[in-house]
Amino acid sequence: MARRKSSSKSRPGRLRIVAGKWRSRLLEIANVGGLRPTSERIRETLFNWLAPTLSGASCLDLFAGTGALGIEALSRGAGRAVFVEKSPVAARTLKANLELLEAGDATVFERDAMEFLKSGSADRYDIVFLDPPFAEDMLGELCRLLAGQELLAPNASVYIEQARSKPQVEMPQGWQVIKNKTAGNVRYMLVRKTD
Repeated sequence: MARRKSSSKSRPGRLRIVAGKWRSRLLEIANVGGLRPTSERIRETLFNWLAPTLSGASCLDLFAGTGALGIEALSRGAGRAVFVEKSPVAARTLKANLELLEAGDATVFERDAMEFLKSGSADRYDIVFLDPPFAEDMLGELCRLLAGQELLAPNASVYIEQARSKPQVEMPQGWQVIKNKTAGNVRYMLVRKTD
């Protein structure tokens, strides 16, 4: 019987940073049910899309989970990242990973993402990562809240990840889908605020 070759890709319980100053660093993944880090393949595509606007960008990683998207952004030159994660275990692991990386330009809020958006903020973000649990139908409301709370900087980008089986979320006025792809059971898209 042939043995399976071991892969240098992320193994269960570990997250590999794809590129940038922390390239190939392995980080712990919290043991939290339903935690679904964005795959390396999708992250590589997403950050190719974001490359022209990433340097110095202010990022918001809602439903951060492992923090894969925000950490990848920081590794590739984003100016700062705010992570919002309601699971205490996931938030603790994320904080520990950021300390390990000595990421001083990162802040973790242990809060519900919907409450975070509703509370309002003076901050404006250039890039928002929106990857809620697939089982919960909340993307439409999240997009409306994000647009209504004026958290987006001019020409901001919003990355949206959802189950491929679900219909594409309806975009708020002034949002335009720039890129739209699928991989496995995931639909992922990049949206630009145009007004």
